[in-house]
Amino acid sequence: MKKYIYTLLEEKNIDLDTSFTVIGESGDNFMTVGVIVEHILIAHKSEQKNIKNMLVRIDFNNGDILDFIKHLAKAIAR
Repeated sequence: MKKYIYTLLEEKNIDLDTSFTVIGESGDNFMTVGVIVEHILIAHKSEQKNIKNMLVRIDFNNGDILDFIKHLAKAIAR
């Protein structure tokens, strides 16, 4: 998964330092793509598989990978 996600981000010109704001229970959470990637890499293998499958589908359909990463950020926002 690690090699796949870093390669995908490179191909899509998505920098690990790209930041965005996600609203969580405590208010605004400022995160970078790198933080989300770290959480993906420590997730359970079955969850990683699901994330990879979705990334493949999004990529195949020329969707926005960054939108999905922002969606994943909502799961870890506090």
